[in-house]
Amino acid sequence: MMVNKTILFSFLSICLVFSSCKKVEGTGGSSTIKGKITALDYNGAGVYQNNKYDAMDHKVFIIYGEGKTTHDDKIETSYDGSFEFKYLEKGTYTIYTYEKCFGGNCDAGMSVIIKQATISKKKEVVDIGTIEIID
Repeated sequence: MMVNKTILFSFLSICLVFSSCKKVEGTGGSSTIKGKITALDYNGAGVYQNNKYDAMDHKVFIIYGEGKTTHDDKIETSYDGSFEFKYLEKGTYTIYTYEKCFGGNCDAGMSVIIKQATISKKKEVVDIGTIEIID
């Protein structure tokens, strides 16, 4: 009976080791994707007011991997418009946010801005730069 438990334990340990070797996009890693949101001030008629500011408390979304359209996580920007998605694995990510939209190609007065980011090594920090939105 003891031999069977030992064999079973060894088999389960080997399965666990091999299944945990392949990492996929998502959390659990040591890399970061960061950026900043800056808002361009437009009035209700869609006219730019010649004013830019840091978009505080603005929602930013991330999709882990490719081929999906729904977000896996979301955060809000800091007081200075900055954001960071931390603890990511190697892979391809889609970062997106919404902005006000004036005109015919809008969904409920909003449009989406999409950025791609690729993490290729551990402890990498990928800066996608500043995203300017219409507010």
